[in-house]
This record gives sequence, C-alpha cells and structure tokens, in this order.
Amino acid sequence: MNRVVITGYGIVSPIGNDKETFLNHLKEGKHGIGPIKQFDASETGITVAAEVKEFPLEKYFVKKDTKRMEKYSLFAIYAALEALEMSQIDTQKEDMERFGVMIGSGIGGLGTIQDQVLRMDQKGANRVSPMFVPLAITNMAAGNVALRVGAKGICTSTVTACASGTHSIGEAYRNIKHGYSDVILAGGAESCINKIGIAGFAALTALSDSKDPARASIPFDTDRNGFVMGEGAGVIVLESLEHAEQRGATILGEIVGYGATCDAYHMTAPDPNGEGAARAIRAAVEEARIQPEDVNYVNAHGTSTQANDKAESKAIEQALSKNAYVSSTKSLTGHLLGGAGGIEAVASLLALENQFIPPTANINEVDPEIQANIVVNDAIETEVNYAVSTSLGFGGHNAVICMKRWEA
Repeated sequence: MNRVVITGYGIVSPIGNDKETFLNHLKEGKHGIGPIKQFDASETGITVAAEVKEFPLEKYFVKKDTKRMEKYSLFAIYAALEALEMSQIDTQKEDMERFGVMIGSGIGGLGTIQDQVLRMDQKGANRVSPMFVPLAITNMAAGNVALRVGAKGICTSTVTACASGTHSIGEAYRNIKHGYSDVILAGGAESCINKIGIAGFAALTALSDSKDPARASIPFDTDRNGFVMGEGAGVIVLESLEHAEQRGATILGEIVGYGATCDAYHMTAPDPNGEGAARAIRAAVEEARIQPEDVNYVNAHGTSTQANDKAESKAIEQALSKNAYVSSTKSLTGHLLGGAGGIEAVASLLALENQFIPPTANINEVDPEIQANIVVNDAIETEVNYAVSTSLGFGGHNAVICMKRWEA
C-alpha cells in the first residue's frame, strides 16, 4: 500500500483566492459574507451570500473561456493550476496516463440551466445554445481540468451533494493508496449564487434569512437559522509518497484515512442521532490506525442549520474524544455545497501546517444542546497532529477524511 501525501493546493473562495489571504482570514476569523451582488435577490427573501471577490480571471483565462465554460469550471481550473504551481510538478516529465483528476460538484452549471430554460421558454427550443449541455453537466469541472493539464488517468466527478468534494478527495486517496495512479488533482467546485439556486434552497427553508452578514452563518449558535450560500473551489495535489520523494517534492501533509457512509434516513435531513456520520468518522480514524483521542481538530460540516449542527455534534461526541477542538469554517466562507470539502480540506491542512485551530466566527452563544468542544470567535494556537474534515450531504451522504501533519 502507498502512503498518500499532499504537495500543493489551490483555492478560490469568498475569503481569498491565494494562500496568504485565505490563511490570514482563517486565523483572524474574518468572514466573506455580504449583500448578494450577482443578481437581484429581492424576490427570494434572501439578502446575503458569500461571493468570490476579485477573481483573477486574466491569470489563466481569456475572455472566450467565459463563453465556453461555466463559472464553477473556471474556479476548478484556477484552483487546480494554482495547486500544480505550488507542487512544482512538471507535467512534461510525468506519465500522464497515471495522472488523474477527481473533482466533484453538487449541482454544476446551474446558472446555464436557468438561463437556457428561460431562453427556450421565451424564444423557442431551436434557440437553445449548442453549448448548453457542455456548460451544464456536472462532470465538466473535472473534464475541463484534465483537458487543461493533459491528465489521461482516472477522471471522475463525484456527485453527492455537499459531500462531493470530500468524497472526491477520499476516493483519490484510495486510488493512489492501492497503486492505480501516481498523482491526482482532487477537490470540489461550485457556483450556484443565482436566482434559481437561492430560490430553491430558500424554498426548503435551508438558507438563513438574516440581513446581517455577521449573524447569518453562525454554526452551533443558539440563534442559527440556516446556511449562507457560498461559491468557489478547493483542489489539492495528491501523490504517492514514493513519487513525491523521487521528484524531490515539498510535502505539506498526508491523508491517512477515509470514511464514507449513508444515513438512509431522509432525503434532506440528517439522522438526528448522528449515527451515520459517527460511523464515517470512526472509519477514517481506524484506517489512519490512530485512536480517537489522537484527533486534535475537527473541521466540521457545521452548516448553521438547526438539524445539521445538533446531529453532527452528537456524531463527533460518539466517535472522538471530547477534547478534540471543533470549528466550522463555513462561518467564514459560507457553504460551498459540492465545493465545501475541497476548501475545508485546505483549511484543515493549514491548521496542521501552522499549528492553530480556525475559529467559528460571530458566535454569541453556543447552543446548550451541542456538547462538542466548539472553538468560538478566536483562533487557538495549539499542537495539531491529526485533523478530521467532515462533509454531510442531502441524501444521507457522509464523507470524512483524516489528515496528518507532515514530519520529515
């Protein structure tokens, strides 16, 4: 079996599109939530979202690319190229048939679907864009990344709602662990801040209707009332330890365990006892060959909904030591849906690298029913050797990865 290490990462996020900005905002607990600017959201009853700011399109793209790819694909490519640059992999020297891409998305090109359905309704079926399908389908973040870098190995897109990014990383880890690939770009991407995306989740009463950006995404707080839609992408470079050492790579961290389970309980609600999520956490820890008390940090799914946060706290309490620090970086980034696992894997890696626990920001009072050890408002500097990142998706999907601090 191969050990699987991380040698690079890239992010597009509401709190920064580069390592320094993203890391500083994590440490400072500075959120990226504000009034929705991408469309007039007044009819939806929702006023805030966590939008990507100042996306540096010109770094890797030309204007034509925006017509041929949906925004979530652009985000994925940007994050993947940033990750490759950090890893210093020379694709000209790689066996690209053993170089894969596994990038998930929960919904894909929802903006294109919205716009083209309206176009068809208003102008007729023969006016639908010939680019409709390539723009809309959910696998095209992975496909477009593979096209851009020339990856000819495994190329898949896991679609498990909000667990998509973490499932993609976990499956990439297993693929390399068992020797099928040398290198995989893994993570998630999403961009659904549009009228149908906001309206759809609002109809489910899943979104926060707070008008105050600082009190909208407040995981584990007594007054939480729904999540804040975010957007962006997080992609990491995974490779076998042998491959990384042979090319003299700088190793940033290691993936040591992965758990994937299903609640089989409800279409959108988690099992209130947290049983399925707890099994996924235990599976990741067992594969890592560590004890529950060895986990120092849990980057929780922590959506800021009443049901999720209670159930997830119970899962963490069942599976891990009560001393494990827990926080939700969705208080800063909002909820990136299928992209959440990618961004949160990077946040967990940075916690390991920099020996700190990111805070759950803007909390007034932790719900007394939540007994997990929630880190509130201020980052904590402490020893972090193992971190767990959890993602729980509609449909009962649970995905958990366990990461280890790298020590040469």
